[in-house]
Amino acid sequence: MAAIHVLVVDDNPDDAVLIIRQLTRAGLSLTHVRADSAAGVAAVLADRPPDVVISDYDMPGFRAEDALEQVRARDADIPFLLVSGQVGEEAAAALMRAGVRDFVLKGRLTRLAPAVQRELREAADRRQRRRAEAALRDSEERFRLLAEHAQDIIFRYRGGPAPAMEYLSPAVESVTGHRPEEFYADPGLIFAVLEPEDRPLIERSWRSAHPGTLTVRWRRPSGEVAWTEQRAVAVLDPSGRPVAVEGILRDITEQVAADRQRAELERQLRQAERLDSLGQLAGGIAHDFNNLLAVIAGYADMLSEELPGHHPGRADLDGIKQAAVRGTGLTRQLLIFSRLEPSQPEILDVNAVVADMHRLLSRTLGEDIEVTTDLAAALPPVVMDRSKLEQVLMNALVNSRAAMPAGGRLSIVTGTEPGPGGTGAAVSLTISDTGCGMTPEVAARAFEPFYTTKGRGRGTGLGLSTAYGTVTEAGGTISLESRYGLGTTLRVSLPASAAAVPEAVAAPAAAGAAGGGEWILVVEDEEAVRDIVRRTLVKAGYRVHAAADPQEALKMCLEDDITVDALLTDIIMPGMSGTRLAAELRHSRPDLPVLFMSGYTNGPTPGGQELPPDAPLIRKPFETAALLRELHGLLRPPGAGG
Repeated sequence: MAAIHVLVVDDNPDDAVLIIRQLTRAGLSLTHVRADSAAGVAAVLADRPPDVVISDYDMPGFRAEDALEQVRARDADIPFLLVSGQVGEEAAAALMRAGVRDFVLKGRLTRLAPAVQRELREAADRRQRRRAEAALRDSEERFRLLAEHAQDIIFRYRGGPAPAMEYLSPAVESVTGHRPEEFYADPGLIFAVLEPEDRPLIERSWRSAHPGTLTVRWRRPSGEVAWTEQRAVAVLDPSGRPVAVEGILRDITEQVAADRQRAELERQLRQAERLDSLGQLAGGIAHDFNNLLAVIAGYADMLSEELPGHHPGRADLDGIKQAAVRGTGLTRQLLIFSRLEPSQPEILDVNAVVADMHRLLSRTLGEDIEVTTDLAAALPPVVMDRSKLEQVLMNALVNSRAAMPAGGRLSIVTGTEPGPGGTGAAVSLTISDTGCGMTPEVAARAFEPFYTTKGRGRGTGLGLSTAYGTVTEAGGTISLESRYGLGTTLRVSLPASAAAVPEAVAAPAAAGAAGGGEWILVVEDEEAVRDIVRRTLVKAGYRVHAAADPQEALKMCLEDDITVDALLTDIIMPGMSGTRLAAELRHSRPDLPVLFMSGYTNGPTPGGQELPPDAPLIRKPFETAALLRELHGLLRPPGAGG
């Protein structure tokens, strides 16, 4: 044990020696110093503060009260004991109240050592308590600063007997819009600002001995919803019953929004993949189906040419050709639904397109839908891809039909109106229904890609967004007005064109497009189509080389060195596309006339080879006269001699 340092305040050196001797005899290890004036006491306190002060009461020019005041000013925990020959009771009591720890008579110094030891122990205890209290205050201050600046809500809620919010950090205002003081004043407010569906969750959690992790929603005064994740523990009474709950509420609103956005993007990706698969399937079906229709129509044309005009079988042949035309319409409808029809802007009569689509969809719409049309006379034409305009109409009519499951009225109106900014004229197309309509929130998002209210698996959410892109690409505008429960109106405005709609030109007779013995290389992987095309061309006066695939055609041209005056090729074939074949042959013959035929194309062909600008495309199924006319135009362009 380290020696204690004793300050003896006494004007009598002999008395000071007696005090030190008494402490030493009691076994205390000590060092000491004596002072008998205010200046002496001050010097000792400044040099080395003592562990204990033993002071006489009455000294010439210096009193014990003065020494006590100096010591307490330095360190209130330093024990101050009074040793005197005689002190009145009132004086002794006053000194004890002032801070003297004990009083020992000079005639009974045996009590001094035990008193010193006791006071040293108590002084040590006091200092330890003070350090603990200071540490606690520091800890509380650090916690306060942490809680006040933490982004998480730190809380403690007492459930009973009188419910109260005992602590709530300032972060609660950013989540709920209410200050902590409001929750202290109204303990029920914490539950009132929860979403009604989540309130029972919190109430059960805060009454439980294991509150655990919980995600709940809060309704801000602005109407916005905030999400928090709770991590809490219960405060139990001695019997193990929960009396309070404390923990944190972490704001996860941005995380929830990000998770939802990611889930929506994943859903859109799956939707896009399904649409892509549907597109590939539709394209394959259209290709094969149009090949079959080309064979049917081709044989019907050949038979029709063989039969005289009065033959009774001609009516049957006309029926076969009409069925092929209807089959072509069905294939086109499939491609419109799947958004796979290639873009070919042309001058259009909107009234004619509306009438054709009305006929095409009359059965689809159903007898419980009353359809009326009001088509303005002398409507100016527009320039747009016909299939894209049909697609806009298709999407609008199908949406209107879905909005009227129990039937209703649908009207289609065309007219003219001023163009954007009052410049020029525009053609208007308005589709109105008496369906269920949309809420303002739904109507505001109607043109967003992948947004649908039809439920999983019942809609792609691309109908109106595709219509928006199509109309905008054509230089027009599209808008939507809807009232919930009263119906929807879709308005399309397209720039009017100064050009006239081309009149239908009667196909020239096959003889007028006859060949003059030119060699035509026909490349077609479908045997039946290849055969009917070959027979048609031979009958028209051409000579034909036929190849079942591009590889065979290349061998015939490059190795067998056959004569070729024109190439007539399908586009989509195994191994190599028709466009790639044409490009290979044009390496050696850049001026080789090329005519493509296809039952389905969608933009870039397989391999990324574009259609050459000087090579027309004839779509299957085609009429004999159309095929011969296109081929004749390639071999004998207008203005050419011969």
